[in-house]
Amino acid sequence: MTQSSRDRPTAADVPPEAAAPPAGTASPYDVEAAERLLLGGRLEVEGRLVQASNATLYCAIEHEGVRAACVYKPVAGERPLWDFPDGTLAEREVAAYAVSDVMGWRVVPPTVHRDGPYGPGMVQLWVEPDTGVDLVGLSRSDDEAIRRMAVFDAVVNNADRKIGHLLPPGDGHVYGCDHGVCFSVDYKLRTVLWQWRGKPLSAEALEALGRVDAGLRGGPLAERLAGLLTAEEVEATRRRVELMLKHRVHPYPPEDWPAIPWPPL
Repeated sequence: MTQSSRDRPTAADVPPEAAAPPAGTASPYDVEAAERLLLGGRLEVEGRLVQASNATLYCAIEHEGVRAACVYKPVAGERPLWDFPDGTLAEREVAAYAVSDVMGWRVVPPTVHRDGPYGPGMVQLWVEPDTGVDLVGLSRSDDEAIRRMAVFDAVVNNADRKIGHLLPPGDGHVYGCDHGVCFSVDYKLRTVLWQWRGKPLSAEALEALGRVDAGLRGGPLAERLAGLLTAEEVEATRRRVELMLKHRVHPYPPEDWPAIPWPPL
């Protein structure tokens, strides 16, 4: 098996001169403002996250007086994978953000696809996790924010939900990152969040799935994903949501695919 995706390092892995992001007013909760910044801002590369498998650059971004930190993953820096088409990981990250937005949970930080210093790629607002949160304990908990992440991962068919991909800013919300290996036509759900397997979906989850289902049946989400994924991948996503709404339970691990990513951290 060739190289697969790995953990996204935190600020501790960034060179010291770049570890403290410049102060700015961009917030992951103000989605419209964050998207304007990410799309229109000037990217300044300040470091590379060396533990990442693909080229992952820590940047400052500034637009109309707003300055923040972000991650830039140029397509040119993607390493080939045996099970995903070359040069598609950045678009899959944006597609995951689109699904997250329609679900209403916004578990993915604001993410766009744009040109940058090293060509087109994915640009995502940096979310600094609270280092006081025990990520292992959080990943094994019954926390509602983690349960939302499990449902989201099932929708996008996330093949690499590791503990280190959970980003709790410390206010009760939990973001997730590194969604480049999602949306395969084949069932490849691989995650550390299996504690709800086979259990009934919550009413909140069914409502979120209903929004995605409606969006994929000729709605704006279908149009948006059509520009990021293949028609087969969009249809497979629709079928996954349809099955979850029909059976109303969290999915079980696949029988012919490793259920937990390695390393899980």
